[in-house]
Amino acid sequence: MRHRYHCPLRWADLDQLGHVNNVRYVDYLQEARGALFDDLLAAAGVERQENEGYVVVRHEVTFLAPMMFGLEPAVVESWVTEVRAVSFTLDHEIFHERPDGTRAVYLRARSVLAPFVHHAGEPRRLTDQERNALAPYAEEAGPRSRPVLVDVPRDRAERYPVHVRFSDIDIYRHVNNVKYFEYFQEARIGVFLKLKDALRDFPRINVVVAQTDLEYVAPMLLRPEPYDCWSVVSRIGTRSMTIESELVDASGDTGRHGVLARSRVVLVFFDQGAQRSVAPPQGYREAIAEVLGAPLTIPPAAP
Repeated sequence: MRHRYHCPLRWADLDQLGHVNNVRYVDYLQEARGALFDDLLAAAGVERQENEGYVVVRHEVTFLAPMMFGLEPAVVESWVTEVRAVSFTLDHEIFHERPDGTRAVYLRARSVLAPFVHHAGEPRRLTDQERNALAPYAEEAGPRSRPVLVDVPRDRAERYPVHVRFSDIDIYRHVNNVKYFEYFQEARIGVFLKLKDALRDFPRINVVVAQTDLEYVAPMLLRPEPYDCWSVVSRIGTRSMTIESELVDASGDTGRHGVLARSRVVLVFFDQGAQRSVAPPQGYREAIAEVLGAPLTIPPAAP
């Protein structure tokens, strides 16, 4: 059985291309999870505990097609693909149903969650009641979700200061999981601003997000000092590029310590008029690689 949530769209959800912004999809997933938890816990007779909840450990999000604004709500289907001792995994699909019964699918995602005791600041094991509540939504799992491992060399990474706003905080006084997507998005924009002069003589080419893998390592809190987001272009292909990032508490330890979240994002070069991916003109990728010191993936020569 799959849980269905009908999510209304908002005009403010759109980006400069007229598509629903990639961050907003994760907001839709959060709304759908809240509805799912309300339904399954009520059905199992499990009461919410004031100081307990479920925190997101990892998101794996694949964007399949752009979604435009409309009055018809998007459908979010959610189901359980794995239950472990201290975590469980939900798979999701966001779509509109066509009159002929087929689907226009915009996104598929996987979220790993863990039950958490907030006053103690630590996870706990799933109870038998929770396992029984999740069981009706269980389906056969695909490949197991894996941690997001990135390599962000500081010598060629771009630093972006991340300022936490009061409105970014959830009921547990942590930064909400969706806001991390916004932070990484802001940092990517900072990377592209550095390319402005290098790409001045080329036609304007947009990019859209095709895949985002994000792992949460430690909570971010509200404070006046900014956190650091370090981003590096790890690959430039014929129609896409990959940016790897780390959110770090600069006031803590240095080096690999103090990491709060990791992200790997695949961006596709996009023709807005044709609404499809496009290969940039000769020299475009080379210009990016020269400015950012990024490895360039050269396609094999035609036979």
